[in-house]
Amino acid sequence: MTGPQGEETPRVVIRDKRRIDPTSGTVRVPAGDQPAGARPGTELPGEQMTEHETAAGPAPVAADDDLSRQLAERTEDLQRVTAEYANYRRRIDRDRTLVVDQAAERFAAQLFPIVDDIERARDHGDLTGAFKVVADRVLGLLDGLGVEGFGVAGDPFDPALHEAVMHDTSADVDVPTATTVLRQGFRRGDRVLRTAMVAVTDPESPAAGDGGAPEAAPAQPGDAAPASD
Repeated sequence: MTGPQGEETPRVVIRDKRRIDPTSGTVRVPAGDQPAGARPGTELPGEQMTEHETAAGPAPVAADDDLSRQLAERTEDLQRVTAEYANYRRRIDRDRTLVVDQAAERFAAQLFPIVDDIERARDHGDLTGAFKVVADRVLGLLDGLGVEGFGVAGDPFDPALHEAVMHDTSADVDVPTATTVLRQGFRRGDRVLRTAMVAVTDPESPAAGDGGAPEAAPAQPGDAAPASD
């Protein structure tokens, strides 16, 4: 460019020394560091790898933390579901056992009047022939259900097992005793299905004192002392 007096005006040169290319966002390499044949503004492959590794370095650590957290949550969920399922199975088994026990006890209760007739026939000597065969099968059903009879003359009276319908006293017993069994009782395990109906004999009241001289009562603090000779 020529000035008004014929002198050449120096040309202004603006150099962009920014490290990051504002257009592409890549890292520029100084002109002196570029390899032969490389265009200005292009970065070396080594520098690209370095920048990529630097930017992506923390990512795997964060991913591992997130995976560990998700694994812990899933493990906790699995443990909770497993515990709930175990409780459900126990509850179902308990309910099933309860239903079976109740059904067995109801069926056994329907056989008790028949067993009473069988026992009366046995006491009278009529349990013979075909009647005895049927009676044995009925009693076998009770055995199969785990039901057993109780109540024998001479057993100590127990309000939880016996129903007292008659009372008398005797010197031959020391404690209340079921001396006569009017109806047999039944139980299944620890559960009483029917109490035994019995006549109870109580021991006689102990005799009064033997008539000897009563012991002197202890002296009270206000009593006067006997006079001395």
